[in-house]
Amino acid sequence: MKARLPKNYGGQGIGNMQQLARQAQKMQDEMEAKTAELEQKEYTATAGGGAVKAVVSGAMEVKSLEIDPEIVDPEDVEMLSDTIIGAINEAIRNAAKEKEDSLSAISGGLNIPGII
Repeated sequence: MKARLPKNYGGQGIGNMQQLARQAQKMQDEMEAKTAELEQKEYTATAGGGAVKAVVSGAMEVKSLEIDPEIVDPEDVEMLSDTIIGAINEAIRNAAKEKEDSLSAISGGLNIPGII
């Protein structure tokens, strides 16, 4: 039984490794640039029929929170708290999804630990 070399393998070994390393470095640079770009974006989500609006950055920081005064009921602070949490979590999910989709497009779907 003969061993087969991968297609397009020209026996260049080290040359292929250097090319692979350059491609990996380029991919990492692109991913870092995309991550920096996404961290500057803002993501908005609402909850409670628009009564609570949360804005988070791509760096997953809460930037602003708007609460419709009509839903503030001193007797039901728990409902207000749940609505706020829902809006913030949805905005964070939106930011995380765009980051994941963008970085997956760059990496070609590779899941590289520490990068994605």
